[in-house]
Amino acid sequence: MAETPTNTDLTPGMQLLDRLEDNRLSPNIMHFGRVLRAAGLPIGPGKIIDATNAVIEVGINSRSDFYWALHAVFVNRRDQHELFDQAFHIFWKDPKLLERMMGILLPTVDSGEAGLPEEQAMRRLQEALSQPRDDNPDHDEEEEQEEEIELDAAMTVSERELLQTMDFEEMSADEIDSAKRAIARMRLPIMEIPTRRYQVSSRQARVDMRATLRAALRSGGTSIPLKYRKKQSRPPPIVILCDISGSMSRYTRMFLHFMHAVTNDRDRVNTFLFGTRLTNVTRYLRNRDIDISIEQVTEAVEDWSGGTRIGESLSDFNKFWSRRVLGQGAVVILISDGLDRDAGRGLHMEIERLHKSCRRLIWLNPLLRFEGFQPKSQGIQAILPSVDEFRPVHNLTSLEELIDALNRPGGPRKQGVQEWLTEI
Repeated sequence: MAETPTNTDLTPGMQLLDRLEDNRLSPNIMHFGRVLRAAGLPIGPGKIIDATNAVIEVGINSRSDFYWALHAVFVNRRDQHELFDQAFHIFWKDPKLLERMMGILLPTVDSGEAGLPEEQAMRRLQEALSQPRDDNPDHDEEEEQEEEIELDAAMTVSERELLQTMDFEEMSADEIDSAKRAIARMRLPIMEIPTRRYQVSSRQARVDMRATLRAALRSGGTSIPLKYRKKQSRPPPIVILCDISGSMSRYTRMFLHFMHAVTNDRDRVNTFLFGTRLTNVTRYLRNRDIDISIEQVTEAVEDWSGGTRIGESLSDFNKFWSRRVLGQGAVVILISDGLDRDAGRGLHMEIERLHKSCRRLIWLNPLLRFEGFQPKSQGIQAILPSVDEFRPVHNLTSLEELIDALNRPGGPRKQGVQEWLTEI
């Protein structure tokens, strides 16, 4: 009978697999994956298996190799790196003593003020590591169900109202998921504007001479029935220019969901992302699956969370894209904080040209959420004189107000901006 091989007789991969089972490293990898999933990363059972296989391949002799093996499996977007990095260094210090680790390592995040990106990631990580417990196990099951139902009924409206006005930057992972679902349900009402083309009309409008003469020839000239026509009405094209620089990274993921909802709700919607360069992502956002769409956008864009060259990006748009997408009274939505790396060089000329090429130019700036906002940046000063509307964009309410603004006819151009400048 063959003898059972010892650890010294096993191959390095089999030895490591045996160590994974003895030291319970594999269950801890699974637990770590669950924490990342609860914090907002898209991780399923397949990635847990891939992570375990990756650790078997690289070994566990080096902490750096172990880190990058898990990173290669669990992280597939740039904005996920920071959350993974914090979770790794917290979790793998002492994964067995989770409660003590929570009390020592995780700071308390003050949600009353706008936090830094690191603090928001720590808040989501803290919620992911905190598991709800039943403090009263002896309660009757029916009483628990009744109490839970009563609590849900009392808190539904207030939580919904709170979510509407909460800043995207301050949302937890669960709140972000709820906001994404609310954005996915948003629909743009069809606002139609007259075009230069005509269509047949049954009402007495403008006489269509060609159709009238053709009808007279068909009747042999005994009668001349008048035919009428009217101008066609069609929703205007929408062009979205979104800033994805480092200063806008905290809002970019929510804006992508909004742009995906708009693109799939209406035709003739074109979307461009810019940081240091301009990228057309329209065809990627037309995919019905939001996860596939955002993954394709992430792979196509190379300047995530970098600097901002608004003037150069608008110059590329005006030179290569404006004639293609700005016809028939297009409405342009510019999403940016106006903080320009080039200090506004060439920006005034390009934004003025863009304003003259479209029907309406709406600027959405998350900095407007602050009551004491002042247009002191050179980039903001260069953009502001050439926009028709200047709006904040930082929560669900601001997005709903934008939809209402798109659905109503605009007043005199620049009127809203001039009123805002007069108030400050």
